[in-house]
Amino acid sequence: MMITMTDSSVSRVAVVTGGSAGIGAAAAEALAHDGWHVVVAARRLDKLTAVAERIGGTAVELDVTDQASVDSFAAGLDRVDLLVNNAGGARGLEPLAEADLEKWQWMYDTNVLGTVRVTRALLPRLRESGEGLIINIGSKAALDPYLGGSGYNAAKFGLKALTRVTRLEEIDAAAGVRVTEIDPGRVATDFSLMRFDGDEARARAVYEGKENLVAEDIAEAIRWVASLPPRVNIDSMNIMPRDQG
Repeated sequence: MMITMTDSSVSRVAVVTGGSAGIGAAAAEALAHDGWHVVVAARRLDKLTAVAERIGGTAVELDVTDQASVDSFAAGLDRVDLLVNNAGGARGLEPLAEADLEKWQWMYDTNVLGTVRVTRALLPRLRESGEGLIINIGSKAALDPYLGGSGYNAAKFGLKALTRVTRLEEIDAAAGVRVTEIDPGRVATDFSLMRFDGDEARARAVYEGKENLVAEDIAEAIRWVASLPPRVNIDSMNIMPRDQG
């Protein structure tokens, strides 16, 4: 796979991590409808391929926790105009006193360091674009700590700080890239299925009886931010369902 600057069939190139399902897949579809060539990236290549075929994009296997995987992915891209750092997730609900450090490590490695690895690898291409944009998908968990969320809260607070610092650094850069954070509230996806180790009943209970967002709601926000002229930088967006405080 190689997406090049000189490929006449490609206008603008968007990379969406965690693109095999949920918000990532919905964002890829929304961007494709706006004329982007979308490179969807995640570990589940079978699901990625289905997304890419549906939108006319490119599917590339990527593990954001593995530097070699990120390096290989970046080497295949000669052009990137938009990076949507969507790969992430939560594991466990243990309080701090019972913290499972393996789960904490995974959450930090995926949500924070995964974003660092991919952003650092693709930043030269984004700067070369002249209109580069990074959209980091955060969470309401970065704004409001909650019981059972200590590890995920910490990771998403870390991502929020990283996003802000990246924007400040890029303001001073010669070919600065715009940086946006989108913090969704409760979105009905398979997010909770991972948190509950595949327990479908517990995952469903998170959303039952509530007015939930759907992945397409967040995808529309991503599409809108990416559609704005280069002079505009949306700093952050908090998107909640109507019944969530």
